[in-house]
Amino acid sequence: MRKLTAWAAIAILGLLLAGPVWAISLQEAKEQGLVGEQRDGYVGLVAGTAAAEVRDLLREVNEERRRRYAQIARDNGVALEQVAALAWERAVRATRPGHYVQDANGGWVKK
Repeated sequence: MRKLTAWAAIAILGLLLAGPVWAISLQEAKEQGLVGEQRDGYVGLVAGTAAAEVRDLLREVNEERRRRYAQIARDNGVALEQVAALAWERAVRATRPGHYVQDANGGWVKK
């Protein structure tokens, strides 16, 4: 099994920190405590319900992450799950204090 290249790691981090422009940005949704980083490398709702724009944001961000993870996995000859796991680790390190991350039991905790 080949290791992910430094380029792939940088691409993952860039993907986690950047995003397209929506009515509400990913960073704004995180600041408001609406969304957080899930253990599977994707973003999810912290609360059970959210406005349509937040649900649309999550769908778009997660679709883009899935595409990028798949590309990185293909380029490096590794499983998509390995890329997502690395993305989770990097997301936790990059998460600002006060933002949410998913714990081992699937609950949400503030960093």
